[in-house]
Amino acid sequence: MENRYTKKLMIPLSACDSTARLAVHNTFALFMDIATVHAEELGCGAGAMMGRGLFWLTVRTKILFHRMPRLMEEVAASTWPGVPGKFKVMRYYTLESGGELLAEGKTEWAVSDMRTGRLQPADGIYPPELILDETTAADEPFVRISDDFPPEELGRYTVRSTDIDLGGHMNNAAYVRAVMGMFAAKQLKEMRISAMDVCFRAPCYEGETLTVRSKETGGALDLGMIRPDGKTALLVRIG
Repeated sequence: MENRYTKKLMIPLSACDSTARLAVHNTFALFMDIATVHAEELGCGAGAMMGRGLFWLTVRTKILFHRMPRLMEEVAASTWPGVPGKFKVMRYYTLESGGELLAEGKTEWAVSDMRTGRLQPADGIYPPELILDETTAADEPFVRISDDFPPEELGRYTVRSTDIDLGGHMNNAAYVRAVMGMFAAKQLKEMRISAMDVCFRAPCYEGETLTVRSKETGGALDLGMIRPDGKTALLVRIG
C-alpha cells in the first residue's frame, strides 16, 4: 500500500486554455482526479465511504502556480494524505516536469455523516497499516476571505446538469471553471495567476442561478458566489 500516488501524463489539448497551457480550473480537476484514484487504492474512496454511511466533504483548497505546463508537455502529478487531525484531513499535491516544480497544492477535507450531515472524527479513516507521509506542499497558510462584497455583480452563473457530481450537487472543479468563466480570455492572459484559494461554504444544485461579486483586497482579487437564498456558496482569492 503506497502512501503516495504519482501519475505521468502529457497535457492534452482538452485541458488547455487559449495560451495552449494547462488551464487553472483544470489544474484543480487534475489534482481532484488523482486524489480520487489514490483514495480508492487506500480503501477510502467515494464508494467505500458511502458504504460506511460517510461522505468526503471538501472544505478549502489552495494551489500555488509556478509555471503552467504547455500543451503536450510531459508532467508527473503526485498526491499523498497528511496526518489526520480530530475532524479535518489534509491532502497534498505537486505537479512537476523534469524535476521542475510547476504547481503545488493542498486540500482540507472533512468527513460527514450522510444521514445527519454532522462531521465525524477523522481517526480511522485510513487503513492502520498505512504509513503516512509527513511531507507537506503549498506551505503558505490558507487565506481568510471575507464575504462582505459590494452589491455590484460581476456576473451570474446558472448551475447546469454537467456541473453535478455523484453527490447530487455542483462538482468542486465546476465551481472554479464557472468563476474563471466570468473573465474574457484576454483578461485571463493578463492575470498571471500565481496562487488561488478556494473555500467551499454551501452546496449548489442544478438550476440554481448564482450571483458572482468581486472586490480588490491587498493586491489580490476576491470573488464570491452567492446562492439564490443569499447564502455564500464559494469564496475565492486570486493572487
